[in-house]
Amino acid sequence: MVLNYIWVAFFLLAFVIAVVKLVFWGDYDVFPAMMDSTFASSKTAFEISLGLTGVLSLWLGVMKIGEKGGVVNVLARLLSPVFTKLFPDIPKGHPVTGSIFMNIAANMLGLDNAATPLGLKAMEQMQELNPKKDTAWNPMIMFLVLNTSGLTLIPVSIMVYRVQMGATQPTDIFIPILLATFFSTLVGIIVTSLFQHINLLNRTLLLTLGGACAVVAGIIWGFSRMDGETMNRVSTTVANILLMTIIVSFIAAGVRKKINVYDAFIEGAKDGFQTAVRIIPYLVAILVGIGVFRASGAMDMLIGGMRWCVELTGMNAQWVDAMPTAMMKPLSGSGARGMMVDAMTTYGADSFVGRLSCVFQGSTDTTFYILAVYFGSVGIAKTRHAVACGLLADLAGIIAAIAICYLFFG
Repeated sequence: MVLNYIWVAFFLLAFVIAVVKLVFWGDYDVFPAMMDSTFASSKTAFEISLGLTGVLSLWLGVMKIGEKGGVVNVLARLLSPVFTKLFPDIPKGHPVTGSIFMNIAANMLGLDNAATPLGLKAMEQMQELNPKKDTAWNPMIMFLVLNTSGLTLIPVSIMVYRVQMGATQPTDIFIPILLATFFSTLVGIIVTSLFQHINLLNRTLLLTLGGACAVVAGIIWGFSRMDGETMNRVSTTVANILLMTIIVSFIAAGVRKKINVYDAFIEGAKDGFQTAVRIIPYLVAILVGIGVFRASGAMDMLIGGMRWCVELTGMNAQWVDAMPTAMMKPLSGSGARGMMVDAMTTYGADSFVGRLSCVFQGSTDTTFYILAVYFGSVGIAKTRHAVACGLLADLAGIIAAIAICYLFFG
């Protein structure tokens, strides 16, 4: 519903601004430009979707091997000591903990198709324990904030789009996204814990969160001591080594489980092809809407207003051009994806704005969509502090993304 309003607003605002420019400024080129943009944007959307087919099939095939090879189960067991501390209201040993761990682990691996059913199952199980059936229970809110903060180890889809848009090193945003989404998740956990009076000063959480913070601080410190060329080369090399290690590890896990690795890959690859075809109409719709909005001059007015406000403070305003992606992400994943693609098309995949848009896309998740789907599935009407915690995590991810991109690409 939110995306419907946004899409309609793109066309209505663009039309009004075009009429004003024609009547008061005599701009006779604005309407031809808007119409040309509809055809150009729809063609671009189809070409992008078509180009996604091969890479999506590859990665979803690899992910299917990891799923059947038990990688998700291993991650669930590793995360168990931490999540029992974050969900103190859930009885120890209750089956819902398994669904929670599996959902979070699947999200970290980018297995959206597996994560959503597991998440809905976890919500149903938590609703059985919920003392107030129409009100969000504390574990539900913590669970959803962990989902909306977007903690992902492998941003497959973003790297796929960068390949399609001609990026020289499609994986150069891997480490920046990992760092930004870490800060988003960390802030989400802290804020939600403060609302729910969860004691974070226990040994398990202190060791886990403190250790993670130390590692991230070490990474940032190490990269900050490098010049731009060395930083880009090292981060890209490390990202490629990690990704290749993950692929080989998934295959090894599948061999160890004695599954047919080839058949598992084919099964996942088929899903990749279907996914690429399925997103065509969504990508056409959002790119055409953005194209018309940009051709009318409305996007330039919006970004220009934001830039003017930022420059009044004396800050560098280079990041403002990527903000449409950040503003859209809490509302709509497909809308933010369209904004990301539009930024890479307009400014270049290897530009600062293009890279920052990708990091924005990967640093958080679609907060309002997730809350609507998960709460709606169990009939929760009173969400309490869920929205506030989710949006604060989003804000932390946006701020971290800007700072990290200046460090890596500025």
